[in-house]
Amino acid sequence: MERSVKTQACFGDRFIDPASKARWIFDATPDLPDQFEAIKRLTGDRSNRLDGIFLTHAHIGHYTGLMYLGRESMNSKEIPVFAMPRMRSMLEQNAPWSQLVGLENILLREMADGRQVRLGNSLTVEPFLVPHRDEFSETVGYRIKGGTRTLVFIPDIDKWGKWQTPLADVVRSSDYLLLDGTFYADGEISRPMSEVPHPFVTETMSLLRDLPLAERRKVHFIHFNHSNPLVQGRPDKLAEVRRAGFGVAAEGMRFPL
Repeated sequence: MERSVKTQACFGDRFIDPASKARWIFDATPDLPDQFEAIKRLTGDRSNRLDGIFLTHAHIGHYTGLMYLGRESMNSKEIPVFAMPRMRSMLEQNAPWSQLVGLENILLREMADGRQVRLGNSLTVEPFLVPHRDEFSETVGYRIKGGTRTLVFIPDIDKWGKWQTPLADVVRSSDYLLLDGTFYADGEISRPMSEVPHPFVTETMSLLRDLPLAERRKVHFIHFNHSNPLVQGRPDKLAEVRRAGFGVAAEGMRFPL
C-alpha cells in the first residue's frame, strides 16, 4: 500500500524524514545492503549517508548487518548506533563488533527504557523493554512519534501475557502497530515451539478480537519466519487475517507520521 508522505514516515525497518532528508534504519539485519539500497531508492539519495541505526536486541537477525559497516566493506565513519546498555556492552566487548567501535565505523549512543530520543522538532523515538529471550542483551520495542501520529514497532516478544502492558491499551493509544508475527500457529516447526517463544498470529488476533474494527485495522503483522503461511503467500491464511480486521505488512508499505 503506497501513500503520499508529506511529513516523517516509517517504512517498517526504514525511517525517513522527507523534510530534512534524514534517514534511519531499525535493526541491522543480515540483509543490510538490501535495506540500505531500498532507503537510497526511496529518498533518491545514492550516497552512503545514514543518520542512525536503532537496534532492538542481540539476536542474529537484528544486529549482524553491522558487519557491512566495517573496514572490509563500507568502512563507514561514525554512524550513530542506538542501543540499550547490555546491547552496547555486547558490541563494545566482543569481536568483531568491538572493531567497529574502535575504528569509529559506528558511534554507540546508549538509550534507556522510556526515555525519548529526539531526532527533530516533532520527531521522537522512545524505546521500551519487552520480555524476550534476553541471553545477550535486553529487548526493546519502539514508539515512534511524528507531528500527528504514533507508530509502535515490536518485532520480537515472547508472549503478550508476559508483558505488563496490556496490548489492547497500546493499540488504542497508537495510530499504527507493526507487531511480531513470527509464527502463525502452534505446531508450525518440528521442534518444541516453547524453545523459541513468540505470540502466534492466531493468539494476537484472539486477544484483540473484541476491539472495534477501526482499532484492529491499526495492526500489521511483521517479522515472519520462513515457515509462516503468511510469508508463503497462503491465500486462505491471508484471507483469515484480513477477515479478522488485521493487516499483513509487505514491502513498500508506508506509514505517514
